[in-house]
Amino acid sequence: MKQITNPILSNNEYIPDPEPHVFNDRVYVYGSHDKFGGISFCLNDYRVYSCPINDLSSWSSKGISYRKEEDKDYKGGFINVMYAPDCAKGVDGKYYLYYTLGFLGHIAVAKSENPDGPFHFYGYVKYSDDILLGEKDEYLQFDPAIFIDDDKKIYLYSGYGSTQKFGLKGKKNTDKGAMVFQLEEDMLTIKNGPDFICKTIYNSRGTDFESHEFFEASSMRKINNHYYFIYSSFVNHELCYAISDYPNKDFHYGGVLISNCDGGISDKKTNYYGNNHGSILHLKDKFYIFYHRQTNKNSFARQMCAEELSFDGLRFKQAEMTSQGINGKPLLGKGTYKAAICCNLYTTEGTFFYKVFRRLAFKHPFLTQEDKDNDIRETQYIKNVTKYAVIGYKYFEFEEKVSNISITIKGNMRGTVLVKDQENGNILAAIDVKQSRKKKRFCASFKPREKVSALFFTFKGHGHFSFYDFTIY
Repeated sequence: MKQITNPILSNNEYIPDPEPHVFNDRVYVYGSHDKFGGISFCLNDYRVYSCPINDLSSWSSKGISYRKEEDKDYKGGFINVMYAPDCAKGVDGKYYLYYTLGFLGHIAVAKSENPDGPFHFYGYVKYSDDILLGEKDEYLQFDPAIFIDDDKKIYLYSGYGSTQKFGLKGKKNTDKGAMVFQLEEDMLTIKNGPDFICKTIYNSRGTDFESHEFFEASSMRKINNHYYFIYSSFVNHELCYAISDYPNKDFHYGGVLISNCDGGISDKKTNYYGNNHGSILHLKDKFYIFYHRQTNKNSFARQMCAEELSFDGLRFKQAEMTSQGINGKPLLGKGTYKAAICCNLYTTEGTFFYKVFRRLAFKHPFLTQEDKDNDIRETQYIKNVTKYAVIGYKYFEFEEKVSNISITIKGNMRGTVLVKDQENGNILAAIDVKQSRKKKRFCASFKPREKVSALFFTFKGHGHFSFYDFTIY
């Protein structure tokens, strides 16, 4: 089994909002599909990726699994996009994909014979009187999650934290939080609901949800006969969970699973961060949290990442962002690695939240790629590395003797790139660099101090450069 790094997929693929599920001894991930260089979220059609349960490094896709044009409400443009989906195997053995088209407020369902599609439009979630969910002046339906319990009861989760905040007129504020409906076996018709299960900012005061209220990104898992509702909080960069003995009531706040800037792990934010969405994968005795990171200076080019979770039988410990991700052990401390697998990217003067649009100050580095969206080449790299930049990789295991390190860069710069075991840690290498209009390799002696270590790259000098890869040898 080959090594796997974060992001999990090829670095020219942009799949955020990952929902991992196991069907037929394979892990399938259902997510949105961003477009590199796009001007909005989720501009591409759905694409399902999967791998064998015993090899989390071998991800593949059969291509587009569902096209937005199949939805009866699709009108074209960059507003009618398909947001975060979820999938379940129905009691009839077919696979049902749930999603919302923009902020229209309807939950659509597509159906397939196979877990990776092709899916075809099936219908909209509705009441027994055939009125669509969302047409009775209810709370806004968004980011649906589908869950079928051991007793074959079917539950649909949905919700949005604040329609008022984003000016979505005609919809109530979800001031009661996340909601759940029970569905009939046709996977479309509402049997009962909604029941409200997770607090939002309008009703959290004095509860254990305060400061980590529900915003969006509903997901449900059942572990050891407990129900875990996973969601993105109003903090936005963190994925949280709530626990109950029931799928539709009595949930209590559990904790944070992951933050895409390591909020709560570090005493400062160690990534350019943004919205977050994902869920838990349980394989044998291992648990993983799938989530996404932001790239390209905005929120429209997000990539799927995953980390192993520590679980005590009831509660999870917050996972740290790493480059090794679900590799199962630190990366081999020898060989060539793409600069784009960094798990920490920030400046010595701080970082910030990638809002929908934000002008980036010159001193900030960012992940981008050389080619357009859907190009077959993997050309992602870090641009605008200056004396303010901090680029971190975790973790490497130095089992073999190594004595050198090199970096491939280009730019208008002169100075020294320092390689340390932390931002302000021990210097492991000092690589002198100078101006180069083409990609050039610069080398220096390298001496790791510990068997397992992080690597942090900083620049001491003048100018700026692009960072492509590094080699330990």
